[in-house]
This record gives sequence, C-alpha cells and structure tokens, in this order.
Amino acid sequence: MSSAPSTYRAVQVAADGSLEPTHRQLTDPTRGHVRLRVEACGVCHTDAYGFQPHPETEQGRVPGHEVVGVIDAVGEGVTRWAVGDRVGVGFLAGHCGECVSCRRGDFVTCKDQPKTGLEVDGGYAEYMIARQTGLVAIPDGMPSADVAPLLCAGLTTYNGVLNSSVRPGSVVGILGIGGLGHLGLQYADKMGMHVVALARGTDKEKLARELGADEYIDSSGTDAVAALNELGGADVIVATASSGDVASGLIAGLADHGRLMILGASPVTVGPDDLKDRGIRILGSLTGTPIQNEDNLAFARRQGVKALIEERPLDEAPAAVDRMLSGKARFRMVLVP
Repeated sequence: MSSAPSTYRAVQVAADGSLEPTHRQLTDPTRGHVRLRVEACGVCHTDAYGFQPHPETEQGRVPGHEVVGVIDAVGEGVTRWAVGDRVGVGFLAGHCGECVSCRRGDFVTCKDQPKTGLEVDGGYAEYMIARQTGLVAIPDGMPSADVAPLLCAGLTTYNGVLNSSVRPGSVVGILGIGGLGHLGLQYADKMGMHVVALARGTDKEKLARELGADEYIDSSGTDAVAALNELGGADVIVATASSGDVASGLIAGLADHGRLMILGASPVTVGPDDLKDRGIRILGSLTGTPIQNEDNLAFARRQGVKALIEERPLDEAPAAVDRMLSGKARFRMVLVP
C-alpha cells in the first residue's frame, strides 16, 4: 500500500438532500476492489437522482460517476490492475461475474452491479473505492478533466449511435444539442454519417456545424418532419433531449425501417402502423461495459472527439451542480479535486 493521508475531503448528500462538504476516514480496499486518488469527476444529470433526504443517522452518499483517478492501493485478488494505473469509473460500478446475465456475457444488465454515486460512493471526493470489474483503462495523453465526461455522456452517445445499426453515409439526427448531444454530433460525424442537428432556435447552429453537423433544423421555425423527409428521412434519430413528446413527434421523419434511439428518460409514443407497415424500431441504450468504454476512449482520442467542459474545484460542487441543472453549463461540468 502506498502512503496516503488518514482522512480525505468529500462532498456528500446531507440529510435534507442538499450537498455538504465532509471529511472521511481513508480505508483500504477490500477484496476485488481498488482505491483511487481522484483527479477529475464529471457532473451528470443522473447525479440528481441521489439528492434525496435521508435519516440523520445514515451517512450521506458521495455522488459522481464520471471518475478518473490513479490507483494508490489494491485489495486482495486484484491482478489486472496495479498501483499507479490511471483508470476511470462510469455509471455501472462493476459486474459480479456470477449472475445469469453475467454468465451470458451481458454485463450491463448484471443483477449485482451497483450504480456509482447512487448505490456506492462516487467521485465527488479526493479518494474513492471501486470494484475492479468496473475499471476502465485511460489512454496516455488524454487529460483527466477531458476524459471524465466521456466515461458516461460520451459512452452513452457513442454506443447510442453504434447500437442503431448505422453505416457510413446514414442520415443520423441528433435531437438536442446539450451535454449528450454535443458529443453525439461529434461521434456521428467521425463515424462518417450524414449528421442532422435538431434543436429549438438558431443560437446553437454555428456550434453544431463546427461539431460536425451537415444540416441544422430549427424545430421552432421549421417543420422538422418535413425537413427530415426532404433528406429522404432519417435512418436514425438519437434522442438525447429529455422530451418524449418531441421525440415521438419526429417518428414521422424517419425513413422506412428507421430507428429512434432513446437516451433520455421520458416515455415515447409510437403507432402500430409505424411499427408494422414501416418497420420502425424504438431502441434504448444505457451506457456500456468497461471494455466498450475503452473502445470509446480510443476512438475519441484518434478522432478528436472532445467534451466542452467547465472545470470547478471540489468545494464548488454545489454551485457546479446548480449550473448543470439550470442548463447554463456549456456543456459538462467537471470537478477537479
């Protein structure tokens, strides 16, 4: 074990559901786990699901699931990783390897896999403990603050495009130009797609085109469905925005056998004629496995995919979260302890 302080700073969920600074006792990792010295942690909308009141007698959870750090201690049974390795931890905190899903190789739906920052402590801290099966190797030459958002927002959009069964030249619509969407534009462009940005207003058009959009559709001033159909219909629409009604309304702008890939959380509605007569498919994607995340980071490094970030020190975590929730962040907040 390397030398380390006896306590460390963290930000936890207080009894009233707010965020509060705290100091924790530093503990050694248990079997199958490692300890990270955190270098950066992204702030994600999903973090807010954990900002709930809890009894005063319970210790608050430390949020954060876009974590990059350096291993400074390893527990028994850890052979793949060593002290000094720079690694990441995403939303899925590590599969068990024993449940039915794991035995079938489906690690995303593992039945014994906690959610980082919601069910186990995350990265709003100077140190954290992580399960070895959830670790992602970080390529050299990528700054930790740049990598952090790619571990969740990046992987979600990367897999969202890939899992849509697209091919180079496919018409791919990215709905919403925010924390996920600004990455989705880059991934789809670098994968060789004909990229259509869909948003309200024209204020993001210049940026969208700089990030890879070939077309920009302002849904507040244009009939978005008609505009998509003028392009022959979208082969895929990746819905990064949270409005299910908006996503549902764009189904008519899909080409026959087109796909609507849902990354947000709101319900969508589709008619039976679209499913039966036009072969439309509604899909969803939830992050991915650690090895897929390594593929994602390798692709991002080679192709120059990069999150637009605002960095804040750890003690400004509440303000960073507020800025993220307000929609004012451009586009991902990152805490740097």
